[in-house]
Amino acid sequence: MDTPLFLADRHALPQVLALKQKIERLSEKGYAFGHQDTTSYGVGWRHDQDKYTSDVFKVVGDFPLVYGFDIGQIEHQKDKNLDNVPFNDMRALIQKAHADGGIITISWHADNPVSKGDSWEVTPAVQHILKGGSHFRIYKEWLKRVANFLLSLKDKNGVLIPVAFRPFHEMNGAWFWWGNPHCSSAAYKALWGQTLLILTDEFGVHNLLYVYAPNLVFTEAEYLMNYPGDHGVDMLGLDLYQHGTAKAFKKILKTNVEVLKAIAENLNKPYALTEIGLDKLNEAQWWSEILDHTVVGTGIAWVLLWRNDSEKHFFVPYPDQLSARDFKIFSQMPHILFLSDKKV
Repeated sequence: MDTPLFLADRHALPQVLALKQKIERLSEKGYAFGHQDTTSYGVGWRHDQDKYTSDVFKVVGDFPLVYGFDIGQIEHQKDKNLDNVPFNDMRALIQKAHADGGIITISWHADNPVSKGDSWEVTPAVQHILKGGSHFRIYKEWLKRVANFLLSLKDKNGVLIPVAFRPFHEMNGAWFWWGNPHCSSAAYKALWGQTLLILTDEFGVHNLLYVYAPNLVFTEAEYLMNYPGDHGVDMLGLDLYQHGTAKAFKKILKTNVEVLKAIAENLNKPYALTEIGLDKLNEAQWWSEILDHTVVGTGIAWVLLWRNDSEKHFFVPYPDQLSARDFKIFSQMPHILFLSDKKV
């Protein structure tokens, strides 16, 4: 894939273009493994200053190549995010992952600015935070706090760390305040463009790749319904979880990846499964027989598994979990890229 010379942020730093090129190279080798909050906490533990670990590392002796983080609650200047990860710790974990050669992706489960509920409180809000709306100034202040955090992500030499930023994801679902049917496609596109413009032009954030990521779709028209346009998107994503049988999920996953690939190749943009997983992993061979069997060779850059909160809510095995043995086999496949792989 030839990298287009333009990025959504026309003043993006050179390391952002380098990140995009690195992401494109992943699909030439296979695909990268990613995990949300992988070093922040896991089943039965939380990060502390003396021990750097991950449930992924505990099972396979390696770390993911893609590290997911979420900045929900930064908009309120809280000390911790919505999952009780201190932002100071998050910054340090991002710096460590980047220094080790990992790719950083950040989502933002922003609270509802109108109702003051959480992301899942669906009082219509988007039209009120667009310029001229009743809550525009509040939203702009939120973006200033987002910008301050993103601009604090620097390596040991003071160079800004490039981030694949995935705001307002799963917009084609009904569960977030920015989702259908709580705002129109036109309003969503306006929100995306306004957010990008304020972050870049007003607050000087130039270390982001912008990732557009709907929930499951069945047609290209569904995927593109809220698409902000080529000028505002650097990478395409898709979020998809298994809720039913393995057979049904494989069929849905295959269709979704085919749709994603067709659009991405037409638009000449890299693409990934930006959230995926089976909660509690009750399929012993989920990794090799369900996930990899369906996505291998499709050109995706990565799969990002969701977080390991507890024994009641996890998406990556912990030691001795039912799928741990298969996960080890999966991790050793030459086309699946973990942090220590020298293939990238």
